[in-house]
Amino acid sequence: MSEEQVEQQVEQQEETEQQPDDDRLLRLAADFENYKKRAARERQEYVQLANERLIGELIPILDDLERALAAAEEHQEAQLEEGVRLVHRSLAALLQRHGVTPIETEGQFDPYQHEALLSQPSEAEEGSVLDVVQKGYKLGERVVRPARVVVAAPPAAPEEPEADA
Repeated sequence: MSEEQVEQQVEQQEETEQQPDDDRLLRLAADFENYKKRAARERQEYVQLANERLIGELIPILDDLERALAAAEEHQEAQLEEGVRLVHRSLAALLQRHGVTPIETEGQFDPYQHEALLSQPSEAEEGSVLDVVQKGYKLGERVVRPARVVVAAPPAAPEEPEADA
C-alpha cells in the first residue's frame, strides 16, 4: 500500500468513528431534554395532588360557614353575620386564588361533575338539575368534589281511577 492510500484509510476511519459519536451525543441530548420535561410534568402533578388534598379539607369549612350565615340571617345578629361573612369571603377568595372554582349546576346533569342524590318528577326537561344540595368544586379541570344535586325525572303519569264493576 502506498502512503496516500494509508492516509485515505485513516481519514475514512476517523470520519466513521466521529459520526457515531455525534449521533450518540445528539441522542443523549434529546434523552436529557425528554427527562427534564418529564420531571417538570411529574413535579407539577405532585404539587397539584398536594393542593387537591388540602383543598378537599378546606371545602367543608366553607360549607360550615355558609350554613352559619344562613342561620345568622334568621336571628337579627348583624355583627355575627358580618364576621362570618368576612371569614367566608376570605376563605372563598383564598380558594379562588389557588384555582378552585365552583362547579356550574345550571342546565343538564353531568355525571362527571354532579352527583345525583334524588330524581324528582318535574315539568322541567328530563335530566336537568332542579336543586343543588351541596356545591361542587374543581381545581383547574379536575373535580375535587362533585356537586350533589336533585335531577328532574319525567312527570308522574296521572293515576287512572279504578272502575268498580
